[in-house]
Amino acid sequence: MYHIASRIDRLPSTSMLRKILLITGIGWLFDAMDQGMVAGVIASIGADWELSTSQKGLLVSAGMLGMIVGAALSGMAADKWGRRTVIMWTLVIYGLASGISGFSVNYTMLIIFRFITGFGLGGELPAASTLISEFSPKKIRGRNVIVLESFWAWGWILAALVAYLLIPVYGWRMALWVGAVPALFAAYLRKAVPESPRYLEKAGKAEAADLLVRKMEKEAGFEEYPIENHQVDQTNKMKMRMSLVELWSAKYIRSTAVLWVIWFGINFGYYGFVIWTPSLLVAQGFGLVKSFEFTLIMCLAQLPGYFSAAYLVEKIGRKPVLSIYFAGTAIAAWLFGHGDSATQLLIYGSLLYFFSLGAWGCVYAYTPEVYPTIARGSGTGWAAAFGRIGAFIAPMVVPVIYNTFGDETGFGYVFILLTGVFAFVAIIVAIFGKETMGKSLEEITE
Repeated sequence: MYHIASRIDRLPSTSMLRKILLITGIGWLFDAMDQGMVAGVIASIGADWELSTSQKGLLVSAGMLGMIVGAALSGMAADKWGRRTVIMWTLVIYGLASGISGFSVNYTMLIIFRFITGFGLGGELPAASTLISEFSPKKIRGRNVIVLESFWAWGWILAALVAYLLIPVYGWRMALWVGAVPALFAAYLRKAVPESPRYLEKAGKAEAADLLVRKMEKEAGFEEYPIENHQVDQTNKMKMRMSLVELWSAKYIRSTAVLWVIWFGINFGYYGFVIWTPSLLVAQGFGLVKSFEFTLIMCLAQLPGYFSAAYLVEKIGRKPVLSIYFAGTAIAAWLFGHGDSATQLLIYGSLLYFFSLGAWGCVYAYTPEVYPTIARGSGTGWAAAFGRIGAFIAPMVVPVIYNTFGDETGFGYVFILLTGVFAFVAIIVAIFGKETMGKSLEEITE
């Protein structure tokens, strides 16, 4: 029996859960701020250091390579040592490395510290989404994870503001420094975040798990429930890590295959356009400041994308939302690639951000739900790691296509490729994905 799980699933949203969501979200915001500023930094540093297109692409890919390694290792670490430990230390690594990046004296130093920054960022995100998923009752689990992911939009909006207001005046170093200090403060705040009760139970710490759930039950007014409702599962400590080979066993192969396609596709498609948007707009004839202004407006469209997905994911299910939002992203990418005026680029770009970030939110909600607690961190981490390979490749592929076909034609071909990627993922989800709405994590996976 899953006493801890069933007790969590019957709860409403509690003040403890909201506090955990807020503190975890603040760290997520500054992670996003760093990623968002990379686009502005690349456009600025390219001119400052006279970097070639390939060098700028490698700078982006160094961070993505760090995210691949960070996601794979932190997923296994989260299953072995706990979700809380991982999300604290990865944020510290990210914050320190981001700040030091701003002191880079040459291209090589910047590449190295962008890799380390990516390591921290890639490690934190899967562990954080797993923690929120495990703390949340089933009726609001998907919504909560998407709300967590919505902090990404605020981070990108702040990044766009920094790029628009600070980089043209103070340069790219200031952007990296601005993001580092609050990230370290967010890591300090996370000391107040407790460990996942589901994890504690499976790790043989049933009494600690029971104490946490009792606090949430008291906050919800459930303290008068009969004592049997507070039964503690005294299951012996279980193996809290699953190997990559086991994730591809007959029991999990469908879930793993679908997740890896989703993660690779969304990373390749998203980082294929978002990192290069300012540079592509500059190449289309817009000034650097104007391109930052357009990017800021497009970033605002992320918020309704997240919130609409958060609403729909608990109304019509994960599968339909993923399919609809990926299909919407594919259509928006096609339109953006064929826009022939500033107004069209702004409208289609906003649609691209709306649908792609709504899809991102649902991906983070869906991923932890298809694995059991003993493998949730590892499964989520490996899916994210494989996905980051797409994020690693895309920044290098985009300039190759763009340069091969020229400014005008290359712009359209880049977005034809991205359209195909998003459409393929939508089809895979529609055919092979499984619905997890309204089910307990244990019911889905065990």
